Amino acid sequence: MTNKEIANTFKLLGDIMELHGENKFKIRSYANAYLSLRKLGTPLSEISDEELNGIKGIGKAISGKIKELLETGEMATLKKYQEMTPPGIQQMLQIKGFGPKKIRAIWKGLGIETVGELLYACNENRLVELKGFGQKTQEDLRQKLEYFQKSKGKYRFADLESEANEVLAFIQSHLLRRSERTPMESPSGPQAKTSLAGAVRRRNNVVEKIEIAVGAEGDISNIFADEKLVLQKQEGNAFTAVTDSGTRAVIYQCAPAEFGSKLFRYSAGGDFLQAFLEKTKGIDFKNLPTEAAVFEKAGLPFIEPEMREQGWAIDLAAAGKLPVLVEEGDIKGVVHAHSTYSDGLNSLREMAEHSKNLGYEYLGISDHSKAAFYANGLKEDRLEQQWAEIDELNKELAPFKIFKSIECDILSDGSLDYDEATLEKFDFVIASVHSNLKMDGAKATARILKAVENPHTYILGHPTGRLLLSRLGYPLDHQKIIDACAANRVAIELNANPYRLDLDWSWIPYALEKGVLISINPDAHSTGGINDIHFGVLSARKGGLSAGQCLTCFGLAEFSAWVAGK
Repeated sequence: MTNKEIANTFKLLGDIMELHGENKFKIRSYANAYLSLRKLGTPLSEISDEELNGIKGIGKAISGKIKELLETGEMATLKKYQEMTPPGIQQMLQIKGFGPKKIRAIWKGLGIETVGELLYACNENRLVELKGFGQKTQEDLRQKLEYFQKSKGKYRFADLESEANEVLAFIQSHLLRRSERTPMESPSGPQAKTSLAGAVRRRNNVVEKIEIAVGAEGDISNIFADEKLVLQKQEGNAFTAVTDSGTRAVIYQCAPAEFGSKLFRYSAGGDFLQAFLEKTKGIDFKNLPTEAAVFEKAGLPFIEPEMREQGWAIDLAAAGKLPVLVEEGDIKGVVHAHSTYSDGLNSLREMAEHSKNLGYEYLGISDHSKAAFYANGLKEDRLEQQWAEIDELNKELAPFKIFKSIECDILSDGSLDYDEATLEKFDFVIASVHSNLKMDGAKATARILKAVENPHTYILGHPTGRLLLSRLGYPLDHQKIIDACAANRVAIELNANPYRLDLDWSWIPYALEKGVLISINPDAHSTGGINDIHFGVLSARKGGLSAGQCLTCFGLAEFSAWVAGK
């Protein structure tokens, strides 16, 4: 081990011990050892015991640990503390400017154990009540966490959507500049064509890179002449580059005349492509200029890119049963939003007026229930206060309507977080799990089933509790849960927050088969959070959801009737 590696090991030991509130003097001694060792010019492996003990801040105990590292590459003391510390907490120590004291505060104070959970908490304004955290500190940490997440090489779709479109526009502008005329007016040969491709075009919840297909003749190297897109390698007609923000991008070049054939292949998920090729054996799909031509030659209706993930989409297309996919403009109401009554950033009035101004017909305000103490959950007296304000706002904002809802915690035994008398007063209840997320599959499923069977549950909120790239969510028997929702006329939320997108789109076909409505809900903790409906719609389209099967596509009258009917 090098001096730097050994020094960093002592720094890590001191940091982890500080996480556990250990002896301050020991922690300081390890910090001093780090400072001394990293400046040492002579390799520690070449220093005698006498010289080692003579280094400032290096006593017998630390000297022994240095020898242990040189001989074994490990330190037993560090290993002991690492085994006591969740991996996600250790990962936080890698984030520059986020030290052990603050990590300990969020770990012990909020029970957060992963970077993703912490980033989600920042976005929900959870840290500002902790000692040592204010709004400015929280925002600074949020930015650090986003950068850290992005550097790991996997991205939530929401984190790459804008950049992917920017890179596409950048390439288009360079191709346009090359021809010095608009592609549509080019008189010399086929026009250049471009499109997003791959997982980004399919709007996958999680993606690894930006992929773009370019149909253009000749040399396209001018697109890599700017820091916006730096070429790393070329393999045949595939160019791998890095954007100015460090994101990997792959550009596939082909002739304009075969753009449709290539774009189709570059945009198809593996299972979908295999099913397509099996269905169309013997058909030559080379040299087709558009994707529409590919589907026409296959004898199939056009399948939207979002649905090109699994083979069932091919079966629907062959049977003439492809759905007309839901669009953002189909959403009529904002269901599941938080205000300053719990952990939202905007007042009830601001959330309502903003929803109305965006063109929505209704708002289901769903602040946290009382068990969510960390989110300022509403006790009964504050519920009465909120309901009185809702009544006044409904008179003022009509025909726009605010529904009296709640995001009610599902407790560990599956019961809901208020008594029967209180639950009866809500217009509708969204039941969600927020605590005790480490149950095994059988217990977690039984817990949810009990909540779904409660007659006061109208919508099952974010069923697995997952956080993309951070937390898998608790294991559930999805079929049992969906069957129970069908039997009890309970809708299932597709939580549109890009950290959740839960229910996962892959379970939407089964839910639709059972007649269960899907509710695309933003889980908005601010007026800006309402815009997350965009990501929920994109994920829902992957599962084949149409407007008629989406609860939040119901207009006010139809939604009111659904509430009353339940």
